Amino acid sequence: MDTRYTYYPGCSLHATGIAYDKSMRAVFKKLGSELSELEDWNCCGATAYMSVQKTVAFAVSARNLALAEKTGDDVVAPCSACYYALKHTREGMQGDPELRVQVEEALAAGGLEADLSVEVRHPLEVLLTDIGIPRLVEAQTHSLDQFRPACYYGCQIVRPFGAVDEDPELPMSMENLFTALGARPVDYPPKVRCCGGMLVATMPEVATELSTDLVDWAVAREANCIVTVCPLCQSNLDLINVTKGGNGVSHQLPVLYFTQLIGLAIGCTPEEVGMQHALIPPAAEAPPVRGEPLTIAGLREG
Repeated sequence: MDTRYTYYPGCSLHATGIAYDKSMRAVFKKLGSELSELEDWNCCGATAYMSVQKTVAFAVSARNLALAEKTGDDVVAPCSACYYALKHTREGMQGDPELRVQVEEALAAGGLEADLSVEVRHPLEVLLTDIGIPRLVEAQTHSLDQFRPACYYGCQIVRPFGAVDEDPELPMSMENLFTALGARPVDYPPKVRCCGGMLVATMPEVATELSTDLVDWAVAREANCIVTVCPLCQSNLDLINVTKGGNGVSHQLPVLYFTQLIGLAIGCTPEEVGMQHALIPPAAEAPPVRGEPLTIAGLREG
């Protein structure tokens, strides 16, 4: 069944995360699911704003929810910070009547209201639950056998809300998904450690150390790419560490979005999923399956 979602790209996906935006749109289109970008959306305020001006930050984020409610469709927010901000706003307003009154007053000044009727969801969860691994396997046209991804979730989609509804210390959604599609995910213990986040702007030496550790772990486990769900994580790992690993060693390890890898598997071209925007393009390729049937485990039958 075809499905519709209100797409909240956030600031990053229209800038440094353009490959995430392109691959998101390409994958959902290929699967027959409609992404309709939210009209007149504004910055979610990210996580930093909430520690400075909580009520204003909630009002800024709630404006997006109010606009989305006019569509009646669930909001899909690919950026981990956007997902967290929108989800936190919705949950916070539901659980704090005084805050909700203040935010509603701010929205009313702009001719808006939010009844909190639409869900905020991450695309990984949508692809796993609404579309499902069996349908993704059925749609597969190209092999991911050459890919050995280190699946990196980062901080914000596993806690506190648990977008993928798993153990926040040991999520396995991406590993299960990519194994089903024939890739060979590596064991990657630091998958939910922080990459440094916005410390890259305020304490770059700390962000560099944290991100370098993540790349070094992936290299040590013989991954040939890191696959992530967050544009800031991707940017930190790609820009800071791809060309300089621990002790100054150059790793040249590609850092991809999970939607890029899915897109290749279901027949999107590298250009359609934004591979041309990568600092380090993957050496691995996704050749045609040539009609060989797939099992749900991602193994060829025969």
